[in-house]
Amino acid sequence: MPAQSKVHPFLMFEGKAEEAMRFYASLIPGSEILEMLRYGPGQPGPEGSVMKASVSLGGQIVLCTDSFVKHNFTFTPAVSLFVQCDSENEATRLSSALAEGGSILMPLGNYGFSRLFAWVNDRFGVSWQLNFE
Repeated sequence: MPAQSKVHPFLMFEGKAEEAMRFYASLIPGSEILEMLRYGPGQPGPEGSVMKASVSLGGQIVLCTDSFVKHNFTFTPAVSLFVQCDSENEATRLSSALAEGGSILMPLGNYGFSRLFAWVNDRFGVSWQLNFE
């Protein structure tokens, strides 16, 4: 049987990967940082920055890095992390925490397609959709 490909979201930060991963893991139950490899002396990236990392967010593995190359792009809401919340309290808590220092694209409310929904960009620029049916 051939090896199966695995698809994971991949987030590229500019010096904030570890901070973002720790923040996300602290918010979502059942989350943990799985791996964190850093650039060392003489390597292409700034020493101590994240070369390659992975975090399990509620069971979904997300890959992260700190890019030392400056790009003309950043995160966009066209791609977001979707969280199916277990309760109204969880949706409210996550919406509030993720929006702090970021922006609210759709405030927490009933939009007809679910009982409670919010769409926010966090302080790192990553877009999140939070849903409670």
